[in-house]
Amino acid sequence: MTNRTYRVLLGLLLLVGLYFELSWLIYTLIIILFLEGISNFLLPDLVCLVRNCVSRHEPVFIDNDFVESPRFSVNSERVWRLTVGSFLLIGYSFYNALWFFPWFMGFAIFGAGLSGVCPVLLAIRWIGFK
Repeated sequence: MTNRTYRVLLGLLLLVGLYFELSWLIYTLIIILFLEGISNFLLPDLVCLVRNCVSRHEPVFIDNDFVESPRFSVNSERVWRLTVGSFLLIGYSFYNALWFFPWFMGFAIFGAGLSGVCPVLLAIRWIGFK
């Protein structure tokens, strides 16, 4: 499983949970995101280990002439999972006032999985994470 497939499934499950008002599903996704971010045991990597995949990571094409060394030694995927999990927790905890925020995040994560371009992940990498 690639990170793109993971984002498609995460966004789809988030939208299904919001549409059918399945709060247990939303909180389960938030817990999974926090556990992945804290422990660095990523679900796509674990699925690949079980399925004996050859390539576990997507290739990243970066021109080394314009990229400085990362300022922080933390993986950007970990920071992405912690950021998305915390924003989902805040948005879903105050759902009466911020009802649009979890919906926006669900569509954004789903779209990032389909297109392969995640603006939040690009911003996290621009800040200086690996």
